[in-house]
Amino acid sequence: MEFISDIVSLLSATLRISTPLIFAAMAGLFAERSGVIDFGLEGKMLAAAFVAATGSYFLGSPWFGLLLAIVACVSLSLLHGFASVTHKGDQVVSCVAINILMIGLTTALAAAWFGQEGLTPTLNDEQRFFEITLPFADALRPVPIIGTIYSEIISGHYIFVYIAYTLVPIVYWIVFKTSFGLRLRAVGENPSAVDTAGIGVYSMRYKALMINGVLVAFAGAYLSTAINANFFREMSAGRGYLALAALIFGKWHPKTALLACLLFGFTDALQIRLQGVELPIIGVIPVQFIQALPYILTVILLAGFVGKAIAPRAIGQPYIKEG
Repeated sequence: MEFISDIVSLLSATLRISTPLIFAAMAGLFAERSGVIDFGLEGKMLAAAFVAATGSYFLGSPWFGLLLAIVACVSLSLLHGFASVTHKGDQVVSCVAINILMIGLTTALAAAWFGQEGLTPTLNDEQRFFEITLPFADALRPVPIIGTIYSEIISGHYIFVYIAYTLVPIVYWIVFKTSFGLRLRAVGENPSAVDTAGIGVYSMRYKALMINGVLVAFAGAYLSTAINANFFREMSAGRGYLALAALIFGKWHPKTALLACLLFGFTDALQIRLQGVELPIIGVIPVQFIQALPYILTVILLAGFVGKAIAPRAIGQPYIKEG
């Protein structure tokens, strides 16, 4: 029974840990499918976490914090678009600038506003999100297998978790089953042909970046107003880069990117439970090695599969309108 309990706990943790990766990966999918590189996901996630925690603290509601986080991330996405789409600047440099700016700015603002370097005050119960118990979860708990899965794995998560997993099929439908998605993919593959057909390349890329900002804001707000009750320095902890790796490994497709996010989430959940565990023959594995497991997996996957993942053909290439 203890083994089953550990498995259930591990799977439940995997769903929670994968959630910010899913939001960020779906955000990156819109930007990169339109032809705009975006590994500024890390900086935007960090900005969203800080703004959401700060907004929730001052305004007394996590929903206001989430709304402000969306405004902040959309603004950063538009700034990225202004530099790389309108002025045709280097997209990589723009992303690096956003990441560096947000690391320093969030720390400085926390120190200026709250007198704590890199920290915001702890949110009270009215200022943060809590887990949701789904209907009939308690009643079904004694039922073997089905009751355990529903009450222990599916129920009891934050609202962000349910939004994230609902989001994936919606993104798939938008990108692959709608006219907007067709134009989005066409802009990332052959912007000249799209322009010739009378579709604005710049406007499509800006729309994609705005959607990108909205989605990554959910990832950051989840970190600071749900699974944590405050913001702390660099709390995104590389999740933006992991989400981008999941997107590349998933070949810029929502379903396979989701699987990659779950794989990274499972590895992260597993490393938390392996810390301090003594294995036969091997003994206690060093904590530093265990904590590095998600990043080691990222390197292995990208080294082994990135050559097989074909990116949108126009990604990273500024579009220069002829005539």
